[in-house]
Amino acid sequence: MKSFSSEIEAKHVVEVNWSDRWQVYQRLQELDIPCWCETNQPLTVQIDNAYTAIQVWSVLRQFTASRQILIWALEGCW
Repeated sequence: MKSFSSEIEAKHVVEVNWSDRWQVYQRLQELDIPCWCETNQPLTVQIDNAYTAIQVWSVLRQFTASRQILIWALEGCW
C-alpha cells in the first residue's frame, strides 16, 4: 500500500535564462530555499512544500514575465 503525503519532497531543475540564473539563485538563497547553481549546470531547487513552490514561482516570475505583465500585477495589488 502506498502512502501519500501533502508535502512535496523533490529537487527540480529550474529552466531560467542563463543570464538570469545567478540572480535567481541569489534571491532563492536570501529566502533560505535550498538550491544549487554549479558552473555550466542548470539551477536546481529543492521544493519541500506548497509555500516554497509559491516562493520559487514568484521569484521566477520576476525574471521571466514581461515588463507589462509585472506592471499589470502591481496595479492589481493597489
